[in-house]
Amino acid sequence: MAAAALALGSLAAVAQTTVLRVSAIPDEAPTELQRKFKPLGDYLKQETGLDVQFTPVTDYAAVVEGLASNKIDLAWLGGFTYVQARIRTNGGVVPIVQRAEDEKFTSKFIVPVASPAKTLADLKGANFAFGAPSSTSGHLMPRFFLQQAGIKPDADFKTVAFSGAHDATVAFVASGRADGGVLNASVWDKLVEAGNPNAAKVRVLATTPPYFDYNWTVRPGLDAALRKKLTDAFLKLDPSKPGMKEIMDLQRASKFVPTTSANYDGIESAAKSAGLIK
Repeated sequence: MAAAALALGSLAAVAQTTVLRVSAIPDEAPTELQRKFKPLGDYLKQETGLDVQFTPVTDYAAVVEGLASNKIDLAWLGGFTYVQARIRTNGGVVPIVQRAEDEKFTSKFIVPVASPAKTLADLKGANFAFGAPSSTSGHLMPRFFLQQAGIKPDADFKTVAFSGAHDATVAFVASGRADGGVLNASVWDKLVEAGNPNAAKVRVLATTPPYFDYNWTVRPGLDAALRKKLTDAFLKLDPSKPGMKEIMDLQRASKFVPTTSANYDGIESAAKSAGLIK
């Protein structure tokens, strides 16, 4: 029995050194997340020599728990999810890179094209849709900025719904399930560029001030050499180089830049101010 246990332990150790387990917060449809990751996954396999396995999850909390329980090595997180992971692991997770765009991220408040609303204050008494409860750009920061503008979502909106994802919020507003909603600017721009039929039925009412958002984060205890190899791989990505443009286009990134945990202190403060964490 002891020998069998030792053998299983050895197999697990081998798996950990030959496989890179990757996941991402489910802020868009699962099929879209898979499509976006495939070329990046192939690139990371080439750069690290590891078998890269992408595992989709059903909710934001699952990514946090995956990092904390050593079931995920690398994850694409929103700023708020990173803060939750930082708290959950007592500062053990390490953010390694973010897109240059994530240093000045924004969210878009949207309404139906025919809506009479001209300002955010005009949405008082309306049915409103956020994205996922743990979304930085689809809930936390918009809620924070609404409160800064004197609008208390739970008191001033008739109803508050959570669509679950940015593209779903657009569908909510386009179909009349909500009178207004909010999503991140990157997904909004992508839907408009793609001629999405739901995006054609809504318009932007307001844009938030900028804030830090998404990053790639590694689990506590990940080998330092592998962490450096992953960081260097991201930093080398250049849309002007053959083979890299598709990766960067799908990631909606002009370049990746180093990031630090301190960049997300403001997100944690906003979450406390909004009452989303203690």
